[in-house]
Amino acid sequence: MNNKLEILNVDLGDRSYPIYIGEGLLTQPAFVEKHIVSNQVLIVTNETIAPMYLSQLVDQLPVGVDVRTAILPDGERFKTLEYLNKIFDSLLENRCNRQVTLIALGGGVIGDMTGFAAASYQRGVSFIQLPTTLLSQVDSSVGGKTGVNHRLGKNMIGAFYQPKAVLIDTTVLSTLPAKELSAGLAEVIKYGAINDVDFFVWLEKNIEYLLAQKADALIYAIKRSCEKKAEIVEKDEKESGIRATLNFGHTFGHAIETHMGYGEWLHGEAVAAGMCLAAELSVQLGWMSSDEAVRIKTLCIKANLPVKAPEEMDGADFIKHMKVDKKNTSGSIRLVLLKNLGEAVIYDCIDESLIKKVIDGKDRDVS
Repeated sequence: MNNKLEILNVDLGDRSYPIYIGEGLLTQPAFVEKHIVSNQVLIVTNETIAPMYLSQLVDQLPVGVDVRTAILPDGERFKTLEYLNKIFDSLLENRCNRQVTLIALGGGVIGDMTGFAAASYQRGVSFIQLPTTLLSQVDSSVGGKTGVNHRLGKNMIGAFYQPKAVLIDTTVLSTLPAKELSAGLAEVIKYGAINDVDFFVWLEKNIEYLLAQKADALIYAIKRSCEKKAEIVEKDEKESGIRATLNFGHTFGHAIETHMGYGEWLHGEAVAAGMCLAAELSVQLGWMSSDEAVRIKTLCIKANLPVKAPEEMDGADFIKHMKVDKKNTSGSIRLVLLKNLGEAVIYDCIDESLIKKVIDGKDRDVS
């Protein structure tokens, strides 16, 4: 086992917190213990993760801590207000007070829901992120975006609320299905595409090592991704400016998830297709070169990710869902596009025919 430990800090004043990255951290109690504020702990996890890691975590908590659990169904379709209430039920039934610490043990769905519950319960309690998927390790666990989905739009109900710490144990990825590992790589690729060309080139050369879960490559990619996100979050915590560039591929991707039904496409799969569509639109606008768009598509293909819109969706379907997006401004659909590889820009698309042209093109592809 690689004993290398990386520690990053998200600098947000009195809301600052560390990100620990390494192997075997879930079985090292000091990392969790220092961020528990009282003897009340509620671990929120799901039916898939609980049998694998819940007892490991509980065994590491200090003697005397009153540990309770809330085990939710596994899947994006359960990221709703109805299942959020299951967390509140556990908190209230166990008479948890304002000193309780919530621990999110799971992927992005568990992390987002636990964070929103922590933001809301008694107007705010502490929580810790223990992400168990690559996607949540490099993206959703960092930055304080929390919330749930609505049938009309993804992540439309939520809050900005920062964790006390993020603990990233790369060994848990060994039990991750290959499809979900690839989904996480979509968010990794995103960081290179929007503002880090050197990282994008590194990914082109090392994507096979990431798919093979080589420890050094995983730790480097996770660290670099978290560094890039932390830098942006520190400048724009509540997405009033530059943080919106982290949504590259997401407006298209959220439309896919909403239309197809939450969980039919993994989030990272939808983002990958969305990045390729956004890259093609960038080419159509005369910005990035077609060669650069092909590089994004090629890297996604190597990561075993989809690069086309679903056959079940046409341009009108995308427009309908994209109009229900929290990033939009009056009269336009707000997109993140690329001037060049590594240079993201925010674009208010008033001419919807441009989007339809990309979706309804002959091969529905970037080539």
